[in-house]
Amino acid sequence: MAEDTDFEFEGEPIEVVVDADMAGGRLDAVLAKAHDVLSRSRIKDLILGGAVSVDGAGVSEPKYRLKAGETITLLAPPPEDPEPQAEDIPLDILYEDDHLIVINKPVGMVVHPAPGSPNGTLVNALIFHCGDSLKGIGGVKRPGIVHRLDKDTSGVMVAAKTERAHKHLSAQFADHGRTGPLHRAYIAFAWGTTQSGVGTVDAPLGRDPGNRLKQAVLRHGREAITHYAVEGRYGGDGWDVTRIKCQLETGRTHQIRVHMAHIGHPLVADALYASGFVTKVNKLPEDLADIVRNLGRQALHAAELGFEHPATGEEMLFEADLPEDLQALQDALDAYDHSVA
Repeated sequence: MAEDTDFEFEGEPIEVVVDADMAGGRLDAVLAKAHDVLSRSRIKDLILGGAVSVDGAGVSEPKYRLKAGETITLLAPPPEDPEPQAEDIPLDILYEDDHLIVINKPVGMVVHPAPGSPNGTLVNALIFHCGDSLKGIGGVKRPGIVHRLDKDTSGVMVAAKTERAHKHLSAQFADHGRTGPLHRAYIAFAWGTTQSGVGTVDAPLGRDPGNRLKQAVLRHGREAITHYAVEGRYGGDGWDVTRIKCQLETGRTHQIRVHMAHIGHPLVADALYASGFVTKVNKLPEDLADIVRNLGRQALHAAELGFEHPATGEEMLFEADLPEDLQALQDALDAYDHSVA
């Protein structure tokens, strides 16, 4: 999935749960207030065009009066963006054959063009590297892409180079490894000390009604499950940081970041979900504090990715070491290691 914002109308459903303040309001007015990127007139056109439902039932009347507890779902069509162009951007390639390519995505690279990031993306780099054969694989706007990482999350990604590979890999990611070999593991550094060495966060996620840039735990959100295991605990006078390995059972936007914040352990240097922990930095030893202040991104890395090869059926596993910034954090923390789970 901060990404800068990671917010875009790309055909993904936008959900709003009607609270007491919204109850009695018009459908178009409530949607316009909840999501101010779209104008009220644009929202009205979308409602009339059948892009809005309430509690799963289509509603085509903009002046429909809402009731508390109802869930509005808006499916905005993607904008007509130009076809992505090839750009000569270096890639850290972990593996490549005629069917797929596995790369170690660096911090700061957006996966595909979007408003605010029209170029310089992984898609632009892949089109240049793979040539015209990649164009259109899985769609014009996101050729080859079967999953995403936030702009400021580093680590392993796979992209498809054929339609067959795209379909096969997409199915594995949709299954989340529940019945197949898909495996995704992330290394995260979180504030505080978790109560247990292993645990599961099972909390549904959806767009935060109070901040369109964020995700939040919502009663009527989409299923989201994260499993975690502590790999190291570090601390000193007034501060604690835990290194955690997270495995995803679902793949929601910002899932690990939101789930760890939800249980009281937001990720180190996460400006979006750990804003209340800024003062924690001042309690760190000076060497650690300098590293955290200079991270400029959440301390999260996609360390492992495993899947079944779409052509050979071979189970493959790829790993990416911590990037330089997180390795520097790890090295500094090692001096304060007080327990390992």
